[in-house]
Amino acid sequence: MAQHIAQKLRLTAAVLGTVTRKDLAAAFRGVNPKTAFDLGRADKWLQGRAQPRQLSVYDDWSKLLKLEQPGAWIAESDLAGFTAAICARHAIERGELERRANAHFETAAGHEERSPGLALAGTYACYSRALSPYYRGQLIRGSLSIEAGPGAHGLTAAYREALPTGQLLLGGLMTPAKRGLYALLKETSGEAQFFFCLFPHSRPGSVLGGYLCGTSIIGPEPQPSLTRILMIRLRNPAPHTWGGYLPSDGSIARDLASLGLSIEQTEAVDRQLAQFLAGDSDGGANQIPPAEFRSILDMFDRYWLRQSGQT
Repeated sequence: MAQHIAQKLRLTAAVLGTVTRKDLAAAFRGVNPKTAFDLGRADKWLQGRAQPRQLSVYDDWSKLLKLEQPGAWIAESDLAGFTAAICARHAIERGELERRANAHFETAAGHEERSPGLALAGTYACYSRALSPYYRGQLIRGSLSIEAGPGAHGLTAAYREALPTGQLLLGGLMTPAKRGLYALLKETSGEAQFFFCLFPHSRPGSVLGGYLCGTSIIGPEPQPSLTRILMIRLRNPAPHTWGGYLPSDGSIARDLASLGLSIEQTEAVDRQLAQFLAGDSDGGANQIPPAEFRSILDMFDRYWLRQSGQT
C-alpha cells in the first residue's frame, strides 16, 4: 500500500533541485526513457489526490535517488524511514532537507502558477457588440470561465450569455500559442459555435481581447458575424443571473463596479472601451447582410447549373 506519496515527491524534488513537475518528469526519463511517470498525473500525485499505480514508477524512483531499497519499499515505507534513507544516501541533515522541501514546494507552486495555462485560469466579464440585428449597436455581456484541462498547457473554456430566449452556454478547448490565444466553443445543448481569436496572453493577465466570430443567435436569419471582444478578469465569479444586453445608456465601468472591480475615472474608461469595441465598424458587429450574399449565391448557382447541364 503506497503512502505519503506527495511528501516523498517533494523531498525527492528538493534533493534533485528540480523546480517544476516538468523538470521532475525529465529526471525520471533520465533513468528510464520509457518511464511511466506521467506529467499529466504528477499534479494529482503532488497534491495527494492520487498515487502511481504502476510498480515500475517506484523502481525508476529508486534508481533516481540511487537507493539500495527496491521500488516497492519507496511505496510502502513510512515518511520517517524514507526521509532517513534519503539523508543517509545524499549526506544531508534531516532538518535541512525538510527546509529545502518546504521552500522548494512554495517556489515550484509559484513557478507553475506563472505558466501560461495556469496564469489564464479564472473568470472574466466579457463585452462585445451584439450579433442580433434586433439589438444592433448595443453591447452584450457574457462570462468566460477558463480552467486547467488536459496536457501540460491544456485549457478548457466555458462561455455564457443570458439571452432573452434563455441561457446560451458554449464550451470547448482553449489553446495558448506564441502568436495568439484561440478557442472554438460549441453549444452544449444546441449547434451554435463561437470562435475566439485573441491577443497573446501577457502578465499579469487582467484583460484578454480580440475577435469573436460566429452566427447571430436571435434574428430572422443566421448571419456570419465578427465583432471585437474584451474580457476583464474578475476576482470572484459573476452571479449566474448577471449578463445579457447592456442598456444603451449603460456604463461598462459601473457594470464592472457592480462585480467588485474598483475603477477610477469611469467616464474616461468608458470612452476608451467603447472606442476599442466599436473599432472600424458603424457601432455594431461586422456582418454581411444576407441579401448581399444571396444575390451572389443566386448568380453563381445559375452559372453552376448551366455548366452542369452542358456536361
